[in-house]
Amino acid sequence: MKKSKHKNHHLQKNCWQGLKENLKEEANLFFNYKKLKNKLFVSLITLISFLNVNGQNNRLNTYENIGWCNIFSSIKLSNKFGIHAEYQWRRANYINDWQQSLLRTGINFHFNPRVLIRLGYAWAETYPYGEITINPFGKQFTEHRIFQMIQLSHKEGRVDFSHRFMLEQRFVGKYSSASLDKEDDFPLLNRMRYMMRFQFPLKGKEMIDKTPYVAFYDEVFLGFGENVNANVFDQNRIGALLGYRFNSKLRLEAGYINQLMQFGRQINGKNVFQNNSGFILNLNINIDATKKVQEETTIQKIEQATKS
Repeated sequence: MKKSKHKNHHLQKNCWQGLKENLKEEANLFFNYKKLKNKLFVSLITLISFLNVNGQNNRLNTYENIGWCNIFSSIKLSNKFGIHAEYQWRRANYINDWQQSLLRTGINFHFNPRVLIRLGYAWAETYPYGEITINPFGKQFTEHRIFQMIQLSHKEGRVDFSHRFMLEQRFVGKYSSASLDKEDDFPLLNRMRYMMRFQFPLKGKEMIDKTPYVAFYDEVFLGFGENVNANVFDQNRIGALLGYRFNSKLRLEAGYINQLMQFGRQINGKNVFQNNSGFILNLNINIDATKKVQEETTIQKIEQATKS
C-alpha cells in the first residue's frame, strides 16, 4: 500500500513538472511571438513612413484657390435627338485671375430614358496661373477636343445615380521655344474619364418642381496612348453641391470643388501635383422644343377645324 502511494506521488510530481515545463515553453513562445509581432508592426510602420516620405520627396505640391461658374443647356429636338451646349468660366485666385475658358457642344442621342449618348467638340484656353504654370514657358495655350460620351442613370429609393464615361481626343497646343508667340504644334493626347454622381431631394421623395436637393460627385481622368508623358493619372475632381430645382427647365447648384491635377512634365525629376479647391456654381437650362412644335400643330388643327 505504501509503495502504491509513493508511486502515485511520484507520478503526480512528474506530471506537475511536465505541466510546468509545457506552460513555460508556451509562455516563451507567446512572448517571442509578441516580440515578433511588435517587430513586424514597427517594421510595417517604418516601411509605410518611408514610402510616404519617399513619395512626398518625389513630388512637388502646389495649392491654389479656384472659382468655377458654369452654364449647361440642352435642347430637346425630338424623342431621340437633342443639342447640348455649355460654357465654363474657370478662375484662379478665386475669381481674380484666369484659369481656363471652356466651350463645349455636342449632339445628344437618347437611346432610352436611362442611356444618353453624346458626340461633340470642345475648345479650351488655358492660362498661366499659380505657383507653377502648366505650360513650361508660362504661356497661354489652346486645346481642341473631340469627345464621345455615354451616361447611364438609375434610381435607388430617393437617390438618383448617374455614371458618365467619356473618351477625349485632345489636340493640345505646345511651344517648341519660349521665343514663340503662338503654338507651333498640336500633338494628340488621349484621355478617358469616369464620373459617378448621386443626388437626393431634401424635401419629399422625388425631384419635382420647387425642390431643394444635395448632390455629390467624383470624376477621375486617365491619360493613355503614345503621348501620355508623365501623367497617366491626369486629375481627379470631387464636388459637394446644394441645388434647387425651380422646374423642369431650370436648376441652380452651388458648392465646393476640389481638383487634384498632375502635370504632364517633371521638374528636377519630380512629379508636379496641383491641388485646387474652391467654389463652383452651376446653372442648368433644359428646353423642350418638341412641346412648342406640338402646341403649334394643335393650334393649326384648331384653326383649320374652325374654318371648315
